[in-house]
Amino acid sequence: MDRTRLQHLLARESAEAERRNPRSKAAYARADHLFGRVPMTWMNKTAGTFPRYLGTANGARITDIDGHEYIDFCLGDTGAMAGHSPEAVAAAVQRRFAEQGGATAMLPTEDAEWVGAELTRRFGLSHWSFSLTATDANRWAIRLARAVTGRSKILVNSYSYHGSVDESLIVVGPDGRGASRPGNVGAPCDVTLTSRVAEFNDLSQLERELAHGDVAAVLMEPALTNIGIVLPEPGYLAGVRELTRRHGVLLINDETHTFSAGPGGCTAAWLLEPDMLTIGKAIGGGIPAGAYGLSAELADRLLGRSDLDLVDMGGVGGTLAGNALSVAAMRATLEHVLTDDAFERMGKLAERFEAGVQQAIDAHGLPWSVSRLGARTEYRFASPAPRTGTASSEVADPELEDFLHLYLANRGILMTPFHNMALMCPATTEADVDAHTDVFSVALAQLIG
Repeated sequence: MDRTRLQHLLARESAEAERRNPRSKAAYARADHLFGRVPMTWMNKTAGTFPRYLGTANGARITDIDGHEYIDFCLGDTGAMAGHSPEAVAAAVQRRFAEQGGATAMLPTEDAEWVGAELTRRFGLSHWSFSLTATDANRWAIRLARAVTGRSKILVNSYSYHGSVDESLIVVGPDGRGASRPGNVGAPCDVTLTSRVAEFNDLSQLERELAHGDVAAVLMEPALTNIGIVLPEPGYLAGVRELTRRHGVLLINDETHTFSAGPGGCTAAWLLEPDMLTIGKAIGGGIPAGAYGLSAELADRLLGRSDLDLVDMGGVGGTLAGNALSVAAMRATLEHVLTDDAFERMGKLAERFEAGVQQAIDAHGLPWSVSRLGARTEYRFASPAPRTGTASSEVADPELEDFLHLYLANRGILMTPFHNMALMCPATTEADVDAHTDVFSVALAQLIG
């Protein structure tokens, strides 16, 4: 690839973004009282010199404050997988907050049992508790795992994503040993004191790490997502389950992103049998919500422990967790929006997206690939697609990603800023998918020259 040409195109698209978005640029410049000029510093992860500011959003469409409409394939990096403000969720939130009141009263609602039963139907785990984020669900699952096993360490896959959980910020270093993930902020201790790490799709490395006998749980995504989609090889997940059982280690599936695989995520689609499962983002239809599930056997073991304070100061709480508003949103999302039928349709749209991208890649002779996980599709700058998180990290190309993100955004298509991910929602259409294919194909033609 001609890098000089790429840099010229990137500069052109960046200048066009500034020309098109004067109100967003001015709003960013005025944000003197925000740390990093944004509500959360990760909002600075954007192509160009400033983020676009949200005006309105509905279904699969976003409009920024400069009046530009976008087909939204980012969907809040999975948080809006139900689409923006789906009607059933909006009605449930309005009813709970404005009509019934008591959005947060430290009292349970009957909706909670309905949501728990539905999560059991989808994922198989029999007992559920709620949080506000998947990060907290993971933190609390880790505490429970340590309590019930008496072991201190957590094993994760290199470059997996579990929010800002301290124990997960570990990667396989150049020497094959665990090392702190680059850029980790304010780590409370050397991450190797709390964690072990193995490459995804590497059972021998996993077995070597579990053999130390100090791992309480393997916390993993059934497919890596936030470093680019890395799919499990045949037999890998079954091997993980066999090794964890052999070594007395609990298995926690984080389905926050892999929920895209179907109504019960990868756990249902691939008949997995975790001891715990964590999920967040999408299940609230845009309202902050998370959950963690436990097997019946594990729940009984924990509830039978009189030495564990699971009621007050046990570290598995949060005053707003399980609040009536979040639970109402979860029920509406699962009952009426992210249904079995919706997932079937979203999966077919993702197949169409995948085929269009692959056709464009082949037409221009690029050594790239496309990976899909249900309703989620991603194109990678490598062929074949990487099989481990470290390999996936190594083929990242920030300059190329920025060009594609800006080119698409300047023409009304929004992708996830962290990577080249596209997600379908119930409101996405075939015309939306085809619009991306057309613009993406032109972008590649200009890139190749």
